[in-house]
This record gives sequence, structure tokens and C-alpha cells, in this order.
Amino acid sequence: MAKYLLAGSDINWLAIMALLTFVFVFTLVLIMVLGRGRGSYAEVEQQPLIDSYSSNDKTDIQ
Repeated sequence: MAKYLLAGSDINWLAIMALLTFVFVFTLVLIMVLGRGRGSYAEVEQQPLIDSYSSNDKTDIQ
């Protein structure tokens, strides 16, 4: 029945499906990121402050 009701309307279904897919994936990723505890980011939060390279590292191209 819905097929016959919407048959006369000129709706771009591909654009609607793309929008719904984007909203679904964005919401899923947002829930995953916000659902993690602050403890899981402790190592990443200290990363720029830790000097993990030795002073005699010769990998720089001069």
C-alpha cells in the first residue's frame, strides 16, 4: 500500500538512504567514543609529552 501512495511522488530515495546511512554511522561512532571511559585515553593523553626517541637517533635526513 505504501508503494502505491509514494509512486506518484518524486522522491530521491538514493539521497535519503545515503543520509540515513551517514546519520546511523555517525551516531554509532559518537556512542562508541563517548562510551569509553577516561582511563582508556590515559596513554594517548601523555603521548606528546613523552620523549620516546633517544638523543643519538640518526633517522633525520640532513
